[in-house]
Amino acid sequence: MLLFPLFPFLLFFCKNENPKTEEVEILPKAEIVKRTPVEKIIDTSGFSIKTRINPPSGYAREKLTENSFQNYLLNLPLKPHGTPVFLYNKEKKYRQNVHVAVIDMDTGKRDLQQCADAVMRLRAEYLFGQKQYENIHFNFTNGFNADYGKWRSGNRISVKGNQVKWASSNSESTSYKSFRKYLDMVFGYAGTWSLAKELRMINIAEMQIGDVFIQGGSPGHAIIVVDMAVNKSTNKKVFLLAQSYMPAQDIHILKNPNNNNFSPWYDLDFGEIIETPEWDFKRGDLKRF
Repeated sequence: MLLFPLFPFLLFFCKNENPKTEEVEILPKAEIVKRTPVEKIIDTSGFSIKTRINPPSGYAREKLTENSFQNYLLNLPLKPHGTPVFLYNKEKKYRQNVHVAVIDMDTGKRDLQQCADAVMRLRAEYLFGQKQYENIHFNFTNGFNADYGKWRSGNRISVKGNQVKWASSNSESTSYKSFRKYLDMVFGYAGTWSLAKELRMINIAEMQIGDVFIQGGSPGHAIIVVDMAVNKSTNKKVFLLAQSYMPAQDIHILKNPNNNNFSPWYDLDFGEIIETPEWDFKRGDLKRF
């Protein structure tokens, strides 16, 4: 997110690009299939999370409520297999070896939609699509409640120095274009620090699709659980993760860096630390809207 005059010491964002390993180009189709001949996890013909990424052998997805946030995430559209991750400025992300798929959703033209912003974007897009406008609200780092209901009714957020308030406006307010302007305002003044305070902590054993691993700080990071599957014999669970990063970039499905044959799935019994390609989280970092 951009460093605006407001709260110069309170804007907390994702860690900058700092690769743990050398840059590696996306594996071509043949190599991916070769790595997972039994599991056949990646179906290159699929264009959603549900149809592109199969559960590991012995695992199955559980039935989800049709209009739920969980089902929305599972059916997120994906760009064609092998698509690189691009930054907001159309340049390629420095690391192209951390993802297996790219979500087909615009990033915007400014360096705004980073890690926590991508999580808020997915949540807000779902609620907007369900016409649950009154449930779309996020806090700025100073605690100001950016309520989309007020925005939609014709108000706008006025920022002058450290002062934030609502101001009446004659601007059109109910279109999707206006909704995106609202989100850009949120992305500019909210981040991991504020979102972490809004979400409630969840026991790792109770994980659901839509839950968020988040560490608020400067830097901080946030990633979202976008799919889960269960082994009916052992009751063990696995999950998929998606993120944006800094600079603002396409939301993408993460690889599992510690298990190529199981990737991109992560085992829920990961111990005290879960290692993702660009950030490590603790069990206690799991939270929920």
